Amino acid sequence: MKDSKDLALDKKNIDIILVLDFGSQYTQLIARRVRELDVFSEILPWDISTEKIRNLNPNGIILSGGPDSVTSANTPRIPEVIFELDIPILGICYGMQTLAEQFGGQVTASSSKEFGHATINLEKTSVLFDGFSSGSSIDVWMSHGDQVSTLPDEFNLVASTSSAPIAAMEHVERPIFALQFHPEVTHTKQGNTVIENFVLKVCNCNPAWKMDNLIEQRILDVKQMVGNQKVLLGLSGGVDSSVTAMLLDRAIGKNLICIFVDNGLLRKNEAEDVERLFKDTMDLNLLVIDAKKIFHRHLKGISDPEMKRKIIGRTFIDVFDNEAEKLKDEINFLAQGTIYPDVIESSESESKEARVIKSHHNVGGLPDDMNMDLVEPLRDLFKDEVRKMGAELGLPIEMLNRHPFPGPGLGVRILGEITPEKVKILQEADAIFIAELIKANLYDQVSQAFCVFLPVKSVGVVGDERRYADVIAIRAVETVDFMTAAWAKLPYEFLAHVSNRIVNEIEDVSRVVYDISSKPPATIEWE
Repeated sequence: MKDSKDLALDKKNIDIILVLDFGSQYTQLIARRVRELDVFSEILPWDISTEKIRNLNPNGIILSGGPDSVTSANTPRIPEVIFELDIPILGICYGMQTLAEQFGGQVTASSSKEFGHATINLEKTSVLFDGFSSGSSIDVWMSHGDQVSTLPDEFNLVASTSSAPIAAMEHVERPIFALQFHPEVTHTKQGNTVIENFVLKVCNCNPAWKMDNLIEQRILDVKQMVGNQKVLLGLSGGVDSSVTAMLLDRAIGKNLICIFVDNGLLRKNEAEDVERLFKDTMDLNLLVIDAKKIFHRHLKGISDPEMKRKIIGRTFIDVFDNEAEKLKDEINFLAQGTIYPDVIESSESESKEARVIKSHHNVGGLPDDMNMDLVEPLRDLFKDEVRKMGAELGLPIEMLNRHPFPGPGLGVRILGEITPEKVKILQEADAIFIAELIKANLYDQVSQAFCVFLPVKSVGVVGDERRYADVIAIRAVETVDFMTAAWAKLPYEFLAHVSNRIVNEIEDVSRVVYDISSKPPATIEWE
């Protein structure tokens, strides 16, 4: 694979907080909380090279939590270079425990493990808890089986809980702090204040990570990288590729060529909506490829969810490559809407122990036989930052705030074999559900909502006739970070109205059910 030539962030002129990842499910949340303060943050694995850390030249370092136990052999430890840099350090959960152990303290398995809400009591004043009075209590979120049982030398106790006598500590001289709880999660009341105190008051970071400055810089970067050459972009209609398209259009205008592949698994009228917005309204160079028959032919007879995903992904690449081949003499660059979580979750890092959470078609460079360089202007941005950029670039708010849609589209919302008939039924049902959510002002109150086509039939009665037809499940969840989600308690009257519309207007559906499963144990999508 050829390496990605992404647009490099100019890190010399901004302050940076390094988040050293020990494997916590909340690591991305830490980085996002820092960026919400208008300070740039970057996530690197705990075993990253010393040279990489020194070159980054961070203003402060946050050590994340993690699943390992400090009491076990050969578990992660803080690299010595971190202490040699002589900059502020904040250890969270596992980060606290390894920090304590490396400074001579003792960590033991807790007799009373804490997973959930807890109350910490502040034992002394600390800049980390500026704004809280000594002796006050704070509701926090704990998630640990081990705890610091003996303070390291030259550390003071800052806070405790009934089951964790050392819940927060700080070095007596150096700006080194540690917390047993997770300030980054929403369950910790005023956790953002703790992070803000560390970033702005301890690290003295300048909040200069501003969206308007970022857009101007990225446009200049693209112009410098691309010049007067042409760039090809696969436009899906989703937030990431749409923002990429608008940014590149600002930078290079008609030298951007977008390809939209209609795979026959989209929302109702989505291909027409994308063409109307980007080609007619935004005046982008857009080629719309109708590949519905090709996808359906390749998916015929396939029921396994993972097989469907692979076939859809492979077919998309084949169709896209075929169109790109027709333009190969004109195109020098390929643009992708890769965002920071794609890079992190694909473990495209220098960690010796990187574990791939998911594969992502946007990450990993280009095939050697594709004679194009890669442009990824959103590669270091989180989704909320991408949405802010899209708003600044003039994308409609309804597009930016649209609920997530899976890469394989309705292919993973149709359980069992995919057919054009099932797609049509699901598109109609889904359109009714979403339209009613919008009409009832409920759409923005839920984080994700959609319909699922179930591989069963059910008896129903319409008028005086018996109907043996398909079953549709409707799903709506509420979440902050999509790591956990609660099923949405939509009004009964609303659910009844949606059910009546679907059954009455789609003759192939005899029954509608509502999914009341939360994540965990269920996932948000059904496949």
